[in-house]
Amino acid sequence: MEELKMSVATLGEDVFIRLSKMLDNSTCGWRQLAKATSEHPNFRCSEKELTSCSLQVLSAAGSPARTLLARLADRSCSLDFLLHCLRKIGHQEAVQFLTTMVSERIQIRMQPQSQQATLGSRVVLTCRASGPPGLTYQWFRGKEEILDEAGRSPELVLCPLGPAHQGHYICRINHGENCIFSQWANVRLIRSTGSSPGCSSTLFPGSVSGLQIICQPQSQAVSEGDTLVLKCTTEANPPAQYEWYHNSVPVPQHKTCLLKIPCVTTAHRGEYKCKVFNLYHEVWSDTATICIGPSSITEASWVEVDRGLDSQEVHRSTSGLGIYPLQQMACPPPSAKNFYATDKVALLIGNMNYLYHTQLSAPIADVHELANLLRQMDFKVVSLLDLNWQEMHSAVTEFLLLLDKGVYGLLYFAGHGYENYGNSFMVPIDAPYSYTSEHCLCVQNILTRMQEKETGLNVFLLDMCRKRNLNDDIIVQPGLLKVTANIVFGYATCADAEAYEVKREDVSNGIFINFLKRRVCVDEKVTVMLDKVAEDMGRCQITRGRQALELRSNLSERRSLTDRIQTADCSASYSARNLQWAVAHVLPVSHYLQFDCGVKVQLGFAAEFSNIMVIYSRILGKPKEIVSCSAQLTDFPMDVDIDLKKTNQETLLEAGSLLLIQDNLPSSEDPSLYTRIRSLQRLRSELTFTVCLHYTYSNMDDEIQERQAVTVGKPLVSKLNLHEPRPSRACSASSSLSVDSFNVLDCSSFAEGCTSVGSASNTWPYFAQTASASSTTDSPTSSRSANIPEENDTLEFFDTPQPLVASKSLPHSQVNDTRYKFSDMYNFNSY
Repeated sequence: MEELKMSVATLGEDVFIRLSKMLDNSTCGWRQLAKATSEHPNFRCSEKELTSCSLQVLSAAGSPARTLLARLADRSCSLDFLLHCLRKIGHQEAVQFLTTMVSERIQIRMQPQSQQATLGSRVVLTCRASGPPGLTYQWFRGKEEILDEAGRSPELVLCPLGPAHQGHYICRINHGENCIFSQWANVRLIRSTGSSPGCSSTLFPGSVSGLQIICQPQSQAVSEGDTLVLKCTTEANPPAQYEWYHNSVPVPQHKTCLLKIPCVTTAHRGEYKCKVFNLYHEVWSDTATICIGPSSITEASWVEVDRGLDSQEVHRSTSGLGIYPLQQMACPPPSAKNFYATDKVALLIGNMNYLYHTQLSAPIADVHELANLLRQMDFKVVSLLDLNWQEMHSAVTEFLLLLDKGVYGLLYFAGHGYENYGNSFMVPIDAPYSYTSEHCLCVQNILTRMQEKETGLNVFLLDMCRKRNLNDDIIVQPGLLKVTANIVFGYATCADAEAYEVKREDVSNGIFINFLKRRVCVDEKVTVMLDKVAEDMGRCQITRGRQALELRSNLSERRSLTDRIQTADCSASYSARNLQWAVAHVLPVSHYLQFDCGVKVQLGFAAEFSNIMVIYSRILGKPKEIVSCSAQLTDFPMDVDIDLKKTNQETLLEAGSLLLIQDNLPSSEDPSLYTRIRSLQRLRSELTFTVCLHYTYSNMDDEIQERQAVTVGKPLVSKLNLHEPRPSRACSASSSLSVDSFNVLDCSSFAEGCTSVGSASNTWPYFAQTASASSTTDSPTSSRSANIPEENDTLEFFDTPQPLVASKSLPHSQVNDTRYKFSDMYNFNSY
């Protein structure tokens, strides 16, 4: 049976409890099972581990058998091997129970696939499952159940196809009280005379399409040494041929619908797609992103892996034993979750380039990593690097503007910090050498201001040191905290200890984010998720004794960062927050410059962070008599931070960007020059610069120059004027900067940008969705988009509900991909 090849970790909590009771005995129990499993070296328990299991009897609820089963689950023991060992020790009761439970598991064998078809045609969505007898099927379109007979069959037939059939479909398979959901399938209408991705126009009478992809390759994450399998199947007449591509490069040895690579390595990570063609048609499959990670997080050496959660990764239930597919948890039925957010917003600050203190390296990668993951969970994210005292204060004030009743608020800080008398302080980059609380921001003061907004969840993730500041004898008295039972503090290290980062040649990573990223998107109570992160850090020998996560919380409800957003009761304030947030994320539109010599130049813009932008210049056309030309940018204002040695570079890496991925920017046969602009929050007026065109004619040796001045307004966060002081106020006073005040444009920092927010939809697809969705009801899942830099004049709508998947992060094709280790303490740099 295929089910027996699955991991023990896929068993539910109730199964583990019953199995543990059967094995908690001395005659035919867990010790005999441990001896039987030791025939496989991966599952052999040391004397120390066996002692740890036996000590569980000292606890009232402790179970040695359960601890042993948890170890087997962590080591990916298969159900088949567990049954083999149970038979070996002669435990017939456990064998019969486990065999019965496996036979009653519901497994989806065929998932419904998204389809595109013409008006009046016939579309069939198929979902087939195996399991115990008596399985029943229920089909849903969005959150509405299809109540006729067609909605009770494994095959949902839509015929004749009409506009009312367009939308997202999902199937629920039931057996008694157990149920499982399929993946989402999108049905779309297309014009009969055109073509669209995955479906070509028809040349065959009576056929919807002469060539149609019916099974797309799926994104996934695998460990080094695993076998990678991608599948692309079609319906075609004449029969189709296949060509696979890896990162746009043909894979010549694979010419069938199945791409199978045994024993993958990090060289196989990247994007895969398949070109399908026959005599009359040619179509391309969807792109499948493949992440390659290490086989275990508990290895003694620290190994860099692709940052993010994989779409096929499994995660543990509250007990740490039951594991369920993440994709199914990401799209629960409407009744499966009791809690929701009216909105979700996050402020991420990373301080690196301190004026009077040790320079840090990890915050740039850590903020970028966490921003990607939070956006997948529908958070509105503002990510800022290197803020001084005034800018941090202003950024927090603007962050508070995004909060309202029921909103989930998350604040992440990476940089220098300290803790005095139970209060945590974030250190700005301009703090003097002997700084005190007067030069820093008190996190507890921010919490009191967040509580005034009646937020649904307050999460603080502090990736900084918590050592005592001997220069500061002031005892700060924050405002009185309310008993709201919705506060969570996740400290990267415990009290009076330091937080660390590991340095590499090009990039660095903080320890906290390296463990947090594996869990943050899991659909479970946020405190449970952070507990799992702490356990992961505790199992790593390198961090043991140096850094341990500390969790402080009074959260009384099962609230998760993945909770859905429900806006029906507050659509006005939700729309206002959309507008507020979008103001800080407006990129300039593409500029097209025509020079007197006949050369045409394009200027494009991409966001690396909310206060860091990359400008690229490209030659679109030139007269034949001009043999060489380039468009270089110069004369930038003094407000912004630009490394002149890295301007007008041919690659993003040379321009200083380790996070943007050049492949995701528009490609062209003509090369582009890249310039990276930092500290946009300090821009006091419109961004102006000069485009200097250098060109040479074929019959001349001398180079000629032409110059054009360009003004692009105030991009991204510069529109918020964070360099300006905000109105002072007591912690206990009512906030004068509320959503209501913004609705009447009473806030000058936002009013300035309201007229130009429309262009934000060209840059941030999320805003294009939420603005139109503010007055609609929720579907069982919400749209999610990854933080992939894109050209600002390309409008892209993500209209398909997406599972929580890893978003592309560090450009491994551009930085050294070798493994690195914490070889000794010199690799650590304290925050």
